[in-house]
Amino acid sequence: MAVTYICKYCRSNIGKIDESVISEQRLGFNSLTDDERKDIITYNLNGDIEVQLVCDYCNEALSSNPELMLINNPLQ
Repeated sequence: MAVTYICKYCRSNIGKIDESVISEQRLGFNSLTDDERKDIITYNLNGDIEVQLVCDYCNEALSSNPELMLINNPLQ
């Protein structure tokens, strides 16, 4: 099973954990609400997990230009 972290805006690869067994508690997923889990975590058919976060570049761009949050895909 692999856990891949992807930027939800620019789709760049932030990081990857490739372990055969890793618990959701160790990843911190247990501290998320059901809505948060639904918004950021995708379980693939092969057992891999994709987590959508915001990379440093997009975070900086959104912090400097908060009006971009009003656009559906601000940093394509």
